[in-house]
Amino acid sequence: MSASWSLINRFVFSNLARRPIRTILSVLAIAVEVTMILTLVGVSYGTLDGTARRARGVGADILIRPPGSSIISLSTAPMSDKLVSLLASRPGVAMAIGTVVQPLQGLDTVTGLDLNQFSKMSGGFHFLEGGPFQTDDDILIDEFYAREKRLHAGDNLNLIGHDWHVAGVFESGKLTRICIRLPVLQQLTGNPNHLSQIYLKVDNPAHVQDVVDELRKTLPGYPVYTMEEFTSLLSINSVGLLRNFIGVVIAIAIVVGFIVVSMAMYTAVLERTREIGILRSLGASSSFIFSLLLKETLLLALVGTGIGIVFTYFAQWSIEHIGHSGLTQETVYAWWPIAGAIAITGAILGTLAPAFKAIHQEVTQALSYE
Repeated sequence: MSASWSLINRFVFSNLARRPIRTILSVLAIAVEVTMILTLVGVSYGTLDGTARRARGVGADILIRPPGSSIISLSTAPMSDKLVSLLASRPGVAMAIGTVVQPLQGLDTVTGLDLNQFSKMSGGFHFLEGGPFQTDDDILIDEFYAREKRLHAGDNLNLIGHDWHVAGVFESGKLTRICIRLPVLQQLTGNPNHLSQIYLKVDNPAHVQDVVDELRKTLPGYPVYTMEEFTSLLSINSVGLLRNFIGVVIAIAIVVGFIVVSMAMYTAVLERTREIGILRSLGASSSFIFSLLLKETLLLALVGTGIGIVFTYFAQWSIEHIGHSGLTQETVYAWWPIAGAIAITGAILGTLAPAFKAIHQEVTQALSYE
């Protein structure tokens, strides 16, 4: 038995080595399939985790969003800022602040806030360069956005059709990546006295859920979350759009991998028709031929998966340093075996038809093949 497996292994390695171009192309196709899956998953996780981290950094206990808003999107500023004072005066509420969120290109947004009130709730930004607002034309950016756009305190920046002076660069992880004074953004977006969302801090953290339950009765139609609840909803399984998108891309990756591997193995069978005929004439069983082709495929899939994982790190570096897309890609180790299993399954499925062709071809026909 061991001699048989040793013979199969020698056949596998010798065949792959004799046809380096086909071998390399097959490995690269599987690697690209794995890279597609891991990059998409990494960007999805990175985007959601970054949003959750910034939300937790506000220091609030409760978040109130506009009616009709989803977990990852909201209307520009549909809530009256009078709600802030009303909510701040409610029993159990220690502090309330409101912000305006204006979408920019890609996934970036700019947030309008009252810096003094925000600092009282969150402890304020930790500035790496420069400092707080000094004029209405000042803008604050986090270190990620500064690195992405190659900006420093004192530079100028044009956003929303307005020229800004970068007053400070702050440490990432609180509320937003870009912020300006609240009244300024309200005026620029045509939403004076209106807000996009409201954050509340309660007197006693043990009573957060009681305050939320009361607010849901008082503000029907307004999504009211504890911060723990809101951040827990920022997951792939909870955001249907991302979940469906990942499913579609994975399906495409499987189809591509199936087609490429199937074509490669079909070509391999044609190229080795005489070789397989000779093996059959020497007494090689169908299981031996099938094992030979299957092991070739598994080896290609395993090597391709490993290279695909390495390519993922290059994709991550490219997104951060070259793409300037505002996206963040995480390394999601739990998806490594999943992506590998998908690639291997697709490769095996693509090998079945060529393998059955090799098993069932007539020995005399195979020996006469030119």
